[in-house]
Amino acid sequence: MTKRTKRMLIMLGAVVLLIALLALGFFLHIRQLMASSPKPTPQTVSATIIRKVEWQPHLASVGTLVAVRGVDVTSEIAGLVRSIHFKSGQEVTAGQVLLQLNADADLAQLRALEAAAELAASVLARDRQQFAVQAISQAQIDNDVADLKSRKALAAQQAALVEKKTIRSPFAGKLGITTVNPGQYLNPGDKIVTLQTIDPIYVDFYIPQKQLSGLQVGQVLNLSSDAHANTVFAGKVSAISSKVDPATRNVQVEATVANPQRQLLPGMFANVTVEVGGKKQYLTLPQTAITYNPYGSTVFVVQPAQQAPKAAAPGGAAPAAPPPKAGELAVRQVFVTTGETRGDQVAVLTGLTEGQQVVTSGQIKLKNGSPVVISNVVEPGNNPQPTPQEH
Repeated sequence: MTKRTKRMLIMLGAVVLLIALLALGFFLHIRQLMASSPKPTPQTVSATIIRKVEWQPHLASVGTLVAVRGVDVTSEIAGLVRSIHFKSGQEVTAGQVLLQLNADADLAQLRALEAAAELAASVLARDRQQFAVQAISQAQIDNDVADLKSRKALAAQQAALVEKKTIRSPFAGKLGITTVNPGQYLNPGDKIVTLQTIDPIYVDFYIPQKQLSGLQVGQVLNLSSDAHANTVFAGKVSAISSKVDPATRNVQVEATVANPQRQLLPGMFANVTVEVGGKKQYLTLPQTAITYNPYGSTVFVVQPAQQAPKAAAPGGAAPAAPPPKAGELAVRQVFVTTGETRGDQVAVLTGLTEGQQVVTSGQIKLKNGSPVVISNVVEPGNNPQPTPQEH
């Protein structure tokens, strides 16, 4: 080996040794920084114990209120309004007179036709007496009978025309607001007032075809409206449509709801819930406890810090931080499968067991293994039937 080759090998060894010393120094520096880095402070969160709660499965939908009977009262014939016998918003009975049109000329014509019918009856009676002594033929009697029937028919027709000048309520119900005044001329079909029967009242709503098997006539439902936010109205399913809408694959359902106070009006929308099947037991959490992600729904379970997973240091080395003290808490992220919701609550089907403590707020600042301190001074809503509140 030449002297030149020896020198090159010595220089190469020196370079390798220098690189090794630099790498060792950098590793020791990183380890020192990790050891001296501040320990993570516990995050303050609220938490609750997950329990099994009795749960009544139900179908939810939005419906429209429809009157059992509803019509715009109109006039069948033209005429001048002589008098109005109702007030806007009044409750009326079936057959009650609502409005009277001027019928003077029609009544005069009726009296003339009735007089002609009476005359025809007298002529028939006299001719029958003459026919009894063979003074006239049977043909004359037949003509008299036909004439009497014709005149009675004309009188009945005129009487029906006179009756049409008196507008009556077709059924019992509540009137709307009218704009008709005495002296106003009405044409056939002109609206006089709206009439609605609203006790009971119908609610029409739609449900998906896959939920049709859980619905039947007579089933109990609850209805609420934002017009009466604190009131729940009870009703029953009265009819289910005989066909499914091919465009939406939904089926129309009609329910009857008692409305003695007339609080519900046709045209309102309403939230409908129908109880289906028997009651079940579900693990239940506030909806705020669930974190929804594209890869699944998760919760943070609180447990003693000794059981929490420890993050590994770079290069696979164990963390230099000392073990947690007894009594400290940490969180573990768990995937869950959620089910139905009701109010502030959600049913948890898989991933948790009864008795576990779950974080209900403050998850945004947590990760797997984060130390936590529980403070339930302010707790998220956990009401199955919450009501809006203004503060």
